[in-house]
Amino acid sequence: MLAQRPPLKFPEDVKKELKRRFRNRHREWLAASNMAEQAEDCAWPLEITLGVPTEKQALKQIETLRAWVTAWQDWRGSGSISWNERRWRKLGTQRLPEKLTLGDAAELARWIGELERWKQAQQRYILLVERWPRLANRLPRHFDILADYSDVDYGRLVDMVAWIEKHPASRLYPRQLPVCGLDSKWLEKRKTLVADLVDAVLGEPSDEGGDSPSPDFYRRCGLREPSQRIRLRILDGNLRQRFGGLSDIASPWEQLAELDFPASNVFIVENLQTGLAFHDLPGSVVIMQLGYGVDVLGKLPWVAQARCIYWGDLDTHGFAILNRARNHLPDLESLLMDAATLYKHKNLWVEEKMQHAADALPLLTDSEQAVYQAIKRNSWGQHIRLEQERIAWDYAWEALQQAI
Repeated sequence: MLAQRPPLKFPEDVKKELKRRFRNRHREWLAASNMAEQAEDCAWPLEITLGVPTEKQALKQIETLRAWVTAWQDWRGSGSISWNERRWRKLGTQRLPEKLTLGDAAELARWIGELERWKQAQQRYILLVERWPRLANRLPRHFDILADYSDVDYGRLVDMVAWIEKHPASRLYPRQLPVCGLDSKWLEKRKTLVADLVDAVLGEPSDEGGDSPSPDFYRRCGLREPSQRIRLRILDGNLRQRFGGLSDIASPWEQLAELDFPASNVFIVENLQTGLAFHDLPGSVVIMQLGYGVDVLGKLPWVAQARCIYWGDLDTHGFAILNRARNHLPDLESLLMDAATLYKHKNLWVEEKMQHAADALPLLTDSEQAVYQAIKRNSWGQHIRLEQERIAWDYAWEALQQAI
């Protein structure tokens, strides 16, 4: 039995195919822009067959065949069309489009409306690799940065990498760098990018990121990391008197680590307003809003000596933070992070936009692990999440009091 011929491909069909190829391969094509690699690139010329039918097939779809031929006759895109004559017994001699040939990635990009992005990415790639050859294999993963960054953002990025290359161990704070336009907001969104480029430029190995974003940014770039500040509230009147009556403190962790702080109970909550809502509890303090920065808890001797209780959002990241904190506080307990609390507040569930990646978290208890994996598997709903501050306060406060 003869193999079935592919269906007729109209220009729109080819465009969809080329979009798919571009999405899957644009990074390797960008890497081939490096002259050293270009000779090894076998992607070009790229030929797309257009599905020329047999006469028998053509007779079954005369109108479609005519529309197909007309579409390619009227086509004015990039590349070149090869036409072939078919001498058919019933339909006579027909001149039909056989294949589209594209000479390079720019012709393909023009086809799908990506030419300006491709040209900008390629131009920036070539210039950066000429300056820093070690970036040749690293830059393609950042295609969208090369293609879409404004001249201002791109220039600022290059200036920052260049300055760090010349001063790899400056021990300055980022805002001290003499880079035009550099500010904390701009840098905060680009720490991982900057660290990755600096890694390649300096020829240093790249570490995996872990749970928190760009954890090695300051080390990689030779910069001084601003001291992490801890916000806490003292919930016991006698403890407050030891600190001049202060009840709400925000301080660098190094200073808090030096304090003689005889707290019996340390509550760790994920959200600021939850911690602000706490009433007085004997012998207790509440630490607020650390997020994935819970590693710092292991640096506070008085925290390690107290009974520690973590209360976070009932979602995958809440459990991931709990798991991370147990690396430093092995006896850390969790509170209000159970299936009963989750179901009692079902009407307040929202969607967790991006779940934590891990299938299992090794430092969770069996009951915590069961809730985490049920949320991950969407057993109770699609990406469900119960934010900590949505839990009825009378219900939460009773549980907090009972905990001590």
